[in-house]
Amino acid sequence: MATRHLYVVRHGAADAFGELTDIGQRQTELLAERLAHLPVDAVWHSALPRAVRSARIIGEHLRGVPVREAAELIDHVPHVPAQAPPAWAGFFDGYDPAEAAEGERLADALTGRFARPAESETHEVLVTHAYQVAWLVRHALDAAMTAIEYYDGAAPALLLYNDMGHLPPDLRWTGFGPGVRP
Repeated sequence: MATRHLYVVRHGAADAFGELTDIGQRQTELLAERLAHLPVDAVWHSALPRAVRSARIIGEHLRGVPVREAAELIDHVPHVPAQAPPAWAGFFDGYDPAEAAEGERLADALTGRFARPAESETHEVLVTHAYQVAWLVRHALDAAMTAIEYYDGAAPALLLYNDMGHLPPDLRWTGFGPGVRP
């Protein structure tokens, strides 16, 4: 039975222009060191500069592992399934029906490509964005630094969720301003 091992990571901290900050670069270097002991077969990333740079840093630590773009990993307007809590509705104000439909198409493409067993044992790193990480986790849990395994004939297994154990506390960036951090 072949298992697809996904190591789904959010890009490092980025500035307002989408480029990695010094902190983001250090976060990614530490993540790359953590991943270096795994039998990684491929690193996939979105086309956005912060994900591209993060993936390249990871690739530098994983000698000989291909680093490639995957269109399904691009950041986009989230798809809101019908069962979303009513309290979330305000977050999506301003998105028109075409944007919502495109978000649904992209969410389906993401899970269609990565949320399934592989034909052979694979270990893949996905460098992407918060929503795509959340959507894969939602899919694995079938609910409204993450590792997921997809088995042939069995339910997916969520191995790690938002694990930042490789980072010292001052580098555990969440994407929000200063304050208490996990």
